[in-house]
Parts: sequence; C-alpha cells; structure tokens
Amino acid sequence: MRGALVILLALPAAAAAAPAWAPLPDAPDARTEVTAAAVAGRVVVVGGFAADGRTTARADALVLARPRWQRVDDLPQAVNHAMSATDGRTLYVLGGYTAAQGLADPSRRVFTWRPGRGWREAAPMPEPRAAGGAAIAAGRLVVAGGVGPAGLARTTLVMDLRTRRWSRAPGVPTPREHLGVAALGGRVYVVGGRTGGLDTNLRAAEAYDPAARRWTRLAPMPTARGGTAAAAVGGLVVSVGGEGTAGTFREVEAYDPRTRRWRALTPTPAPRHGLGLAGAGGRLIQAMGGPEPGLTVSATALALRVP
Repeated sequence: MRGALVILLALPAAAAAAPAWAPLPDAPDARTEVTAAAVAGRVVVVGGFAADGRTTARADALVLARPRWQRVDDLPQAVNHAMSATDGRTLYVLGGYTAAQGLADPSRRVFTWRPGRGWREAAPMPEPRAAGGAAIAAGRLVVAGGVGPAGLARTTLVMDLRTRRWSRAPGVPTPREHLGVAALGGRVYVVGGRTGGLDTNLRAAEAYDPAARRWTRLAPMPTARGGTAAAAVGGLVVSVGGEGTAGTFREVEAYDPRTRRWRALTPTPAPRHGLGLAGAGGRLIQAMGGPEPGLTVSATALALRVP
C-alpha cells in the first residue's frame, strides 16, 4: 500500500483540459454557403442557400454580450458563396453567385452595413467574384482567390479604404476557390481551398502583404480542405470546417505566424462546410453551414475560447 502511494504521488499532474466548444442559441434560419464577420459586438451571417436550395438575401446577427439572434435587413441582393470582411465597425459583403439556384451569375456588387444605418452600396469590384475570401489589412480591403469571369481568379482585388478606389494585384500563388481568408498583423492569410470538385482539396497556405504587394508561401496545412472558413483570433489564423469525398471535417487547425507552424485546436462537434466563422472577444464563433457535403443546411452556432 505504501509503495503504491509513492508511485501515485510521483505521477505528473494531469495536463489542463483543452477548451471545449460551447453551444450558442440556434439561428432562426438554417442555411449553408453563407458569409459572416464580426462587427459592433455581433456576428452577422449573410446570404447562402436556404433549405429548399434557393439563394437568399437573408441576414441574421448573433448578439454576443447576451447571446441571442436578431433579424437584420436583408442584403439588397440574394447571394450564395459571397465574401465578407470587417474593420470592426463596418461590415463589407462582396460578390457571390446571384442565380436563384446553383452556382452561376457571379456579382461585382459591394455592400456595407452598420447597426442603425442598414445596407449601403459601395464601389463595385473591377470584376465579378464568388467563392473566394476577403479581409481588411493595412487600410485595404483585399479579395483573394475564388472564381472570376474566366474560371479560377488569377488576380487579387484591392480597395484602398481611404480613396475607395479598386486596383488589381498579383493573384494567389495557388489559384483556388472555397478557401479560408483572414487578416492578422497587417497581412491577409489564405488557407485551404480547392480547384474543382471535392477530390481537389489543397493544403496550400499563403500570406499577402498589401503594402508590399507581395505573396509569401507558408507551411502547408495539416489537412487538405475545401469549403472551409478562416478567422483570426488570439494571434492565430484558424481554419474550421470543410468538405471532402469522405464527408465534412471536424479538425480545427491554427497557424501561428510567430512560430510559422500549424497546430490542432479542439475539433468541432458540429462539422460543417460553407459555414460562417468569425473571431470576437478571444473566441471563435461558428454558425450555420452544411453538415454533409453538397446542399445540406443547419442552424447551429458554437463558440470556442482560444487561449
């Protein structure tokens, strides 16, 4: 007995449990292929496909202080696979497919939203774009990847937020769509994506410096994934979700620019593709998306504290 006690006391203390995903109130509407961003204490989820497969203009906001959903004004144009970005005060929603059903008729239009002000139209992009990503860094709104007028986009679109003028910049080194895009530390990070069907998922990761107009290749992601979303939180760029031939992905993977390495975070209990994702107050907020590859929808919302 005494020897057994000595052995137990010599064991190292158990490692602290990894943070768990916490449930949030379900959204009032189930959708997929949405876009989302955090603005003014809310995560606003816009557009996508409804359960009947139709493209929608609906927008809902998750108020974070006392978690609850609010219906906000519909986007002036129904879109799926749109892109969004935020500077914390203003939400930008860009492009997307505008066909009533399916992936067709990409848009150039850009809309902004603020609480109490509603939607306003901004200068359109130089060309239509859908299924890409957008983020704001160094005073510029950057649209990376996606599908343009002639297939996979070969240029990056950049709006100077001071002059409100658009320009073209070098495209993502690995052209692709259905990728995750987020801004951190003055750079725009693009992760994952695919070049076509579910069997073309990529591990590619790159970063764009808007001031230098230069791309840098990063260490590849541990998991090849398309249909993912990305957000910056806690000094990390985090990728959640995605779909492949075997289903949707539970893995949550984070890139740390300081170490230039990827690491795993707590897997999501609700694997989704085409989801909304945002970083706010040290947490990842995951909302809606498809639980199975293809046109499936959900209303779930979850939060993960990122240490």
